[in-house]
Amino acid sequence: MVRAHRAAHLTPMRPEDLLVPTPAGLCCKRGGFHMAPTRPVDKAVITHGHSDHARAGHGAVLATAETLDLMRLRYGDNFAGATQAIRYGETVALGGARITFHPAGHVLGSAQVKVEANGLRMVASGDYKDVADPTCAPFELVPCDVFVTEATFALPVFRHGDPDGEIAKLLHSVALFPERAHLIGAYTLGKAQRVIALLRKAGYDKAIWLHGAMEKITRYYAQRMDLGELRLVSAAKKAELAGAIALCPPSALQEVWSRRFPDPVTSFASGWMRVRARARQRGIALPLVISDHADWDGLTETIAATGASEVWVTHGQEDALVHFSIQRGLVARPLDIVGYGDEDEADGTIAGEAAEA
Repeated sequence: MVRAHRAAHLTPMRPEDLLVPTPAGLCCKRGGFHMAPTRPVDKAVITHGHSDHARAGHGAVLATAETLDLMRLRYGDNFAGATQAIRYGETVALGGARITFHPAGHVLGSAQVKVEANGLRMVASGDYKDVADPTCAPFELVPCDVFVTEATFALPVFRHGDPDGEIAKLLHSVALFPERAHLIGAYTLGKAQRVIALLRKAGYDKAIWLHGAMEKITRYYAQRMDLGELRLVSAAKKAELAGAIALCPPSALQEVWSRRFPDPVTSFASGWMRVRARARQRGIALPLVISDHADWDGLTETIAATGASEVWVTHGQEDALVHFSIQRGLVARPLDIVGYGDEDEADGTIAGEAAEA
Protein backbone atom coordinates (compact mmCIF):
# COMPACT_ATOMS: atom_id res chain seq x y z
CA MET A 1 0.00 0.00 0.00
CA VAL A 2 2.88 2.36 0.83
CA ARG A 3 4.60 1.63 -2.51
CA ALA A 4 1.34 2.28 -4.42
CA HIS A 5 0.85 5.58 -2.58
CA ARG A 6 4.40 6.71 -3.45
CA ALA A 7 3.98 5.73 -7.10
CA ALA A 8 0.79 7.78 -7.35
CA HIS A 9 2.45 10.75 -5.66
CA LEU A 10 5.35 10.72 -8.14
CA THR A 11 3.14 10.54 -11.24
CA PRO A 12 3.84 13.72 -13.23
CA MET A 13 0.98 16.19 -13.36
CA ARG A 14 -0.59 16.60 -16.78
CA PRO A 15 -1.21 20.12 -18.07
CA GLU A 16 -4.94 19.35 -18.21
CA ASP A 17 -4.86 18.69 -14.48
CA LEU A 18 -3.73 22.27 -13.87
CA LEU A 19 -5.53 24.29 -16.55
CA VAL A 20 -8.51 23.10 -18.55
CA PRO A 21 -10.42 24.88 -21.34
CA THR A 22 -14.06 25.64 -20.53
CA PRO A 23 -16.78 27.73 -22.25
CA ALA A 24 -15.79 30.59 -19.93
CA GLY A 25 -12.08 30.28 -20.79
CA LEU A 26 -9.19 28.51 -19.06
CA CYS A 27 -10.07 27.19 -15.61
CA CYS A 28 -7.69 26.17 -12.82
CA LYS A 29 -9.75 23.80 -10.70
CA ARG A 30 -6.94 23.31 -8.19
CA GLY A 31 -6.83 27.07 -7.65
CA GLY A 32 -10.55 27.70 -7.98
CA PHE A 33 -10.18 30.46 -10.60
CA HIS A 34 -10.62 31.23 -14.29
CA MET A 35 -8.03 33.01 -16.43
CA ALA A 36 -9.36 36.15 -18.20
CA PRO A 37 -12.83 34.57 -18.40
CA THR A 38 -15.23 35.53 -21.16
CA ARG A 39 -18.26 35.44 -18.84
CA PRO A 40 -18.82 36.24 -15.12
CA VAL A 41 -17.26 33.70 -12.69
CA ASP A 42 -16.64 33.49 -8.95
CA LYS A 43 -12.86 34.14 -9.13
CA ALA A 44 -11.11 35.72 -12.11
CA VAL A 45 -7.41 36.29 -12.78
CA ILE A 46 -7.20 39.13 -15.33
CA THR A 47 -4.21 39.57 -17.63
CA HIS A 48 -4.91 43.13 -18.87
CA GLY A 49 -7.55 45.80 -19.19
CA HIS A 50 -8.88 45.33 -22.73
CA SER A 51 -12.57 44.57 -22.60
CA ASP A 52 -12.28 41.23 -24.42
CA HIS A 53 -10.13 39.94 -21.52
CA ALA A 54 -11.41 42.08 -18.63
CA ARG A 55 -15.15 41.86 -18.15
CA ALA A 56 -17.33 43.15 -15.33
CA GLY A 57 -19.49 41.03 -13.04
CA HIS A 58 -16.98 38.61 -11.45
CA GLY A 59 -17.22 37.72 -7.78
CA ALA A 60 -13.53 38.48 -7.20
CA VAL A 61 -10.75 39.77 -9.46
CA LEU A 62 -6.97 39.42 -9.11
CA ALA A 63 -4.93 41.71 -11.40
CA THR A 64 -2.23 44.35 -11.38
CA ALA A 65 -3.15 47.66 -9.76
CA GLU A 66 -3.12 49.38 -13.16
CA THR A 67 -5.49 46.82 -14.68
CA LEU A 68 -7.86 47.20 -11.74
CA ASP A 69 -7.76 50.99 -12.16
CA LEU A 70 -8.48 50.71 -15.87
CA MET A 71 -11.41 48.38 -15.20
CA ARG A 72 -12.81 50.93 -12.74
CA LEU A 73 -12.53 53.66 -15.37
CA ARG A 74 -14.29 51.47 -17.90
CA TYR A 75 -16.98 49.83 -15.77
CA GLY A 76 -17.31 51.90 -12.60
CA ASP A 77 -16.25 51.22 -9.01
CA ASN A 78 -18.51 48.18 -8.55
CA PHE A 79 -17.25 46.16 -11.51
CA ALA A 80 -16.53 43.13 -9.23
CA GLY A 81 -17.56 41.88 -5.82
CA ALA A 82 -13.96 42.10 -4.53
CA THR A 83 -10.55 42.98 -5.96
CA GLN A 84 -6.93 42.21 -5.09
CA ALA A 85 -3.87 43.86 -6.64
CA ILE A 86 -0.73 41.88 -7.38
CA ARG A 87 2.73 43.19 -8.35
CA TYR A 88 5.01 41.88 -11.07
CA GLY A 89 7.15 39.10 -9.61
CA GLU A 90 4.78 38.53 -6.69
CA THR A 91 3.55 34.97 -6.05
CA VAL A 92 0.11 34.22 -4.58
CA ALA A 93 -1.17 30.81 -3.46
CA LEU A 94 -4.69 30.05 -4.67
CA GLY A 95 -5.92 26.69 -3.44
CA GLY A 96 -3.48 24.05 -4.65
CA ALA A 97 -1.76 26.32 -7.19
CA ARG A 98 0.73 29.18 -7.09
CA ILE A 99 0.48 32.06 -9.53
CA THR A 100 3.01 34.78 -10.37
CA PHE A 101 2.52 37.82 -12.59
CA HIS A 102 5.16 38.87 -15.15
CA PRO A 103 5.12 41.83 -17.59
CA ALA A 104 3.53 41.12 -20.97
CA GLY A 105 4.50 44.36 -22.75
CA HIS A 106 1.01 44.70 -24.26
CA VAL A 107 -0.47 47.75 -22.50
CA LEU A 108 -0.08 49.46 -19.11
CA GLY A 109 -0.49 46.84 -16.36
CA SER A 110 -0.61 43.86 -18.73
CA ALA A 111 0.70 40.57 -17.38
CA GLN A 112 1.56 37.01 -18.22
CA VAL A 113 0.41 34.60 -15.52
CA LYS A 114 2.62 31.72 -14.41
CA VAL A 115 0.66 28.88 -12.79
CA GLU A 116 2.57 26.18 -10.88
CA ALA A 117 1.70 22.98 -9.03
CA ASN A 118 3.55 19.71 -8.32
CA GLY A 119 6.56 20.76 -10.38
CA LEU A 120 4.55 21.70 -13.49
CA ARG A 121 4.94 25.26 -14.73
CA MET A 122 2.47 26.77 -17.21
CA VAL A 123 2.53 30.36 -18.47
CA ALA A 124 -0.55 32.05 -19.93
CA SER A 125 0.69 34.99 -21.98
CA GLY A 126 -2.54 36.92 -22.40
CA ASP A 127 -1.92 39.41 -25.20
CA TYR A 128 1.74 40.42 -25.49
CA LYS A 129 4.45 42.00 -27.60
CA ASP A 130 8.21 41.63 -27.40
CA VAL A 131 9.23 45.09 -28.66
CA ALA A 132 9.94 48.29 -26.74
CA ASP A 133 6.99 50.45 -25.71
CA PRO A 134 7.51 53.63 -23.66
CA THR A 135 4.08 53.33 -22.06
CA CYS A 136 4.36 49.96 -20.31
CA ALA A 137 6.78 47.53 -18.66
CA PRO A 138 8.72 45.45 -21.23
CA PHE A 139 7.85 41.82 -21.97
CA GLU A 140 9.65 39.36 -19.70
CA LEU A 141 10.53 35.91 -20.99
CA VAL A 142 9.36 33.24 -18.51
CA PRO A 143 10.71 29.68 -18.94
CA CYS A 144 7.96 27.07 -18.65
CA ASP A 145 6.80 23.56 -19.50
CA VAL A 146 3.61 24.67 -21.27
CA PHE A 147 3.21 28.05 -22.98
CA VAL A 148 -0.35 29.31 -23.53
CA THR A 149 -0.05 31.95 -26.23
CA GLU A 150 -2.18 34.29 -28.29
CA ALA A 151 -1.91 34.18 -32.09
CA THR A 152 -3.49 37.42 -33.31
CA PHE A 153 -0.83 37.97 -35.98
CA ALA A 154 0.37 34.39 -36.37
CA LEU A 155 0.97 34.39 -40.12
CA PRO A 156 4.34 35.03 -41.81
CA VAL A 157 2.90 38.05 -43.66
CA PHE A 158 2.68 39.90 -40.35
CA ARG A 159 6.04 41.47 -39.61
CA HIS A 160 5.36 44.80 -37.98
CA GLY A 161 8.63 46.60 -38.60
CA ASP A 162 9.82 49.77 -36.87
CA PRO A 163 7.13 51.89 -35.11
CA ASP A 164 9.46 54.91 -35.14
CA GLY A 165 9.56 54.64 -38.92
CA GLU A 166 5.76 54.68 -39.05
CA ILE A 167 5.67 57.82 -36.88
CA ALA A 168 8.24 59.43 -39.22
CA LYS A 169 5.88 58.65 -42.11
CA LEU A 170 3.04 60.37 -40.22
CA LEU A 171 5.11 63.47 -39.46
CA HIS A 172 6.27 63.66 -43.09
CA SER A 173 2.61 63.77 -44.15
CA VAL A 174 1.85 66.46 -41.57
CA ALA A 175 4.70 68.58 -42.97
CA LEU A 176 3.56 67.92 -46.54
CA PHE A 177 -0.05 68.95 -45.86
CA PRO A 178 0.12 71.64 -43.15
CA GLU A 179 -3.42 72.86 -43.87
CA ARG A 180 -5.02 69.44 -43.31
CA ALA A 181 -5.79 67.67 -40.04
CA HIS A 182 -4.43 64.15 -39.55
CA LEU A 183 -7.04 61.95 -37.89
CA ILE A 184 -5.63 58.71 -36.45
CA GLY A 185 -7.83 55.79 -35.50
CA ALA A 186 -6.33 53.99 -32.51
CA TYR A 187 -7.64 51.65 -29.85
CA THR A 188 -8.64 53.60 -26.75
CA LEU A 189 -6.51 51.65 -24.27
CA GLY A 190 -2.82 51.29 -25.03
CA LYS A 191 -2.50 52.10 -28.73
CA ALA A 192 -3.58 55.76 -28.49
CA GLN A 193 -1.20 56.45 -25.63
CA ARG A 194 1.65 54.63 -27.36
CA VAL A 195 1.17 56.71 -30.51
CA ILE A 196 1.25 59.89 -28.41
CA ALA A 197 4.44 58.76 -26.64
CA LEU A 198 6.08 57.86 -29.96
CA LEU A 199 5.17 61.29 -31.37
CA ARG A 200 6.78 62.96 -28.34
CA LYS A 201 9.85 60.76 -28.73
CA ALA A 202 10.11 61.92 -32.35
CA GLY A 203 10.14 65.56 -31.21
CA TYR A 204 6.53 66.54 -31.93
CA ASP A 205 5.71 69.09 -29.22
CA LYS A 206 2.41 70.61 -30.36
CA ALA A 207 -0.92 69.85 -28.71
CA ILE A 208 -2.41 66.46 -29.60
CA TRP A 209 -6.17 66.41 -29.85
CA LEU A 210 -8.36 63.65 -28.38
CA HIS A 211 -11.82 62.25 -29.01
CA GLY A 212 -13.83 62.45 -25.78
CA ALA A 213 -13.95 58.65 -25.39
CA MET A 214 -10.16 58.64 -24.98
CA GLU A 215 -9.88 61.29 -22.31
CA LYS A 216 -10.17 59.29 -19.06
CA ILE A 217 -7.73 56.54 -19.97
CA THR A 218 -5.25 58.94 -21.58
CA ARG A 219 -5.32 61.23 -18.53
CA TYR A 220 -4.69 58.14 -16.37
CA TYR A 221 -1.60 57.32 -18.46
CA ALA A 222 -0.50 60.96 -18.33
CA GLN A 223 -0.33 60.77 -14.53
CA ARG A 224 2.40 58.13 -14.96
CA MET A 225 4.37 59.50 -17.93
CA ASP A 226 4.88 62.72 -19.87
CA LEU A 227 2.49 62.80 -22.83
CA GLY A 228 2.77 66.56 -23.40
CA GLU A 229 -0.15 68.87 -24.08
CA LEU A 230 -3.46 67.09 -24.69
CA ARG A 231 -6.68 68.81 -25.75
CA LEU A 232 -10.24 67.67 -26.43
CA VAL A 233 -11.54 68.02 -29.97
CA SER A 234 -14.92 69.05 -28.58
CA ALA A 235 -13.34 72.27 -27.25
CA ALA A 236 -11.75 73.23 -30.58
CA LYS A 237 -12.85 75.53 -33.35
CA LYS A 238 -12.48 74.08 -36.84
CA ALA A 239 -9.72 76.53 -37.73
CA GLU A 240 -7.66 75.30 -34.76
CA LEU A 241 -7.63 71.79 -36.18
CA ALA A 242 -5.90 72.72 -39.43
CA GLY A 243 -2.53 70.96 -39.39
CA ALA A 244 -3.41 69.19 -36.12
CA ILE A 245 -2.93 65.56 -35.12
CA ALA A 246 -6.00 64.02 -33.48
CA LEU A 247 -6.72 60.54 -32.15
CA CYS A 248 -10.06 58.77 -32.01
CA PRO A 249 -11.49 55.24 -31.71
CA PRO A 250 -11.36 53.49 -35.11
CA SER A 251 -15.14 53.54 -35.50
CA ALA A 252 -15.19 57.37 -35.23
CA LEU A 253 -13.25 57.70 -38.49
CA GLN A 254 -16.48 56.97 -40.36
CA GLU A 255 -18.84 58.90 -38.11
CA VAL A 256 -20.33 62.41 -38.37
CA TRP A 257 -17.85 63.41 -35.64
CA SER A 258 -14.99 63.36 -38.16
CA ARG A 259 -16.61 66.02 -40.35
CA ARG A 260 -15.47 68.82 -38.03
CA PHE A 261 -11.89 68.39 -39.30
CA PRO A 262 -10.63 70.43 -42.27
CA ASP A 263 -10.00 68.05 -45.17
CA PRO A 264 -8.65 65.31 -42.86
CA VAL A 265 -6.04 62.74 -43.80
CA THR A 266 -7.43 59.54 -42.31
CA SER A 267 -4.98 57.18 -40.66
CA PHE A 268 -5.21 53.98 -38.64
CA ALA A 269 -2.52 52.62 -36.31
CA SER A 270 -2.79 48.82 -36.29
CA GLY A 271 -0.93 45.66 -37.16
CA TRP A 272 -3.78 44.94 -39.58
CA MET A 273 -2.58 47.82 -41.74
CA ARG A 274 0.11 45.46 -43.03
CA VAL A 275 -2.70 44.12 -45.27
CA ARG A 276 -3.30 46.82 -47.86
CA ALA A 277 -6.76 45.50 -48.71
CA ARG A 278 -7.85 46.19 -45.12
CA ALA A 279 -6.67 49.78 -45.38
CA ARG A 280 -8.52 50.26 -48.66
CA GLN A 281 -11.71 48.71 -47.25
CA ARG A 282 -11.66 51.20 -44.38
CA GLY A 283 -10.84 54.15 -46.63
CA ILE A 284 -7.52 54.74 -44.87
CA ALA A 285 -5.23 57.16 -46.68
CA LEU A 286 -2.25 56.75 -44.34
CA PRO A 287 -1.96 53.25 -42.82
CA LEU A 288 0.43 53.01 -39.84
CA VAL A 289 1.69 49.52 -39.03
CA ILE A 290 1.93 49.88 -35.25
CA SER A 291 0.76 46.91 -33.20
CA ASP A 292 0.51 46.06 -29.52
CA HIS A 293 0.68 42.33 -30.34
CA ALA A 294 3.69 40.20 -31.20
CA ASP A 295 4.14 39.59 -34.93
CA TRP A 296 5.00 36.24 -36.54
CA ASP A 297 8.67 36.47 -35.64
CA GLY A 298 7.90 37.59 -32.10
CA LEU A 299 5.46 34.74 -31.53
CA THR A 300 7.68 32.00 -32.94
CA GLU A 301 10.86 33.26 -31.27
CA THR A 302 9.10 33.54 -27.92
CA ILE A 303 7.77 29.98 -28.14
CA ALA A 304 11.29 28.69 -28.79
CA ALA A 305 12.86 30.81 -26.05
CA THR A 306 10.46 29.67 -23.30
CA GLY A 307 11.78 26.11 -23.61
CA ALA A 308 8.21 24.82 -23.47
CA SER A 309 7.61 21.32 -24.78
CA GLU A 310 3.90 22.00 -25.25
CA VAL A 311 2.06 25.00 -26.72
CA TRP A 312 -1.61 25.93 -26.34
CA VAL A 313 -3.01 28.65 -28.61
CA THR A 314 -5.93 30.66 -27.26
CA HIS A 315 -7.14 32.88 -30.13
CA GLY A 316 -6.19 34.38 -33.47
CA GLN A 317 -4.49 32.44 -36.28
CA GLU A 318 -4.37 29.27 -34.20
CA ASP A 319 -3.84 26.75 -37.00
CA ALA A 320 -0.69 28.37 -38.37
CA LEU A 321 0.99 28.60 -34.97
CA VAL A 322 -0.04 25.06 -34.03
CA HIS A 323 1.40 23.80 -37.32
CA PHE A 324 4.64 25.72 -36.74
CA SER A 325 5.00 24.23 -33.25
CA ILE A 326 4.30 20.65 -34.35
CA GLN A 327 6.79 20.96 -37.20
CA ARG A 328 9.42 21.76 -34.57
CA GLY A 329 8.66 18.71 -32.48
CA LEU A 330 6.42 20.33 -29.87
CA VAL A 331 3.04 19.15 -28.68
CA ALA A 332 0.53 21.83 -29.71
CA ARG A 333 -3.22 22.38 -29.69
CA PRO A 334 -5.69 25.17 -30.45
CA LEU A 335 -8.07 26.13 -27.64
CA ASP A 336 -10.60 27.94 -29.85
CA ILE A 337 -11.67 30.30 -27.05
CA VAL A 338 -14.57 32.40 -28.29
CA GLY A 339 -14.71 36.04 -27.17
CA TYR A 340 -11.09 37.19 -27.42
CA GLY A 341 -9.65 39.48 -30.07
CA ASP A 342 -12.43 42.08 -30.17
CA GLU A 343 -10.77 45.01 -28.39
CA ASP A 344 -10.78 47.05 -31.61
CA GLU A 345 -14.57 47.12 -31.62
CA ALA A 346 -15.23 46.98 -27.88
CA ASP A 347 -12.86 49.64 -26.59
CA GLY A 348 -14.37 52.68 -28.23
CA THR A 349 -16.10 54.05 -25.15
CA ILE A 350 -15.79 54.12 -21.39
CA ALA A 351 -18.55 52.98 -19.02
CA GLY A 352 -21.43 55.42 -19.09
CA GLU A 353 -19.86 57.47 -21.88
CA ALA A 354 -21.28 57.55 -25.38
CA ALA A 355 -19.10 58.33 -28.36
CA GLU A 356 -18.56 62.06 -28.60
CA ALA A 357 -21.11 63.76 -30.85
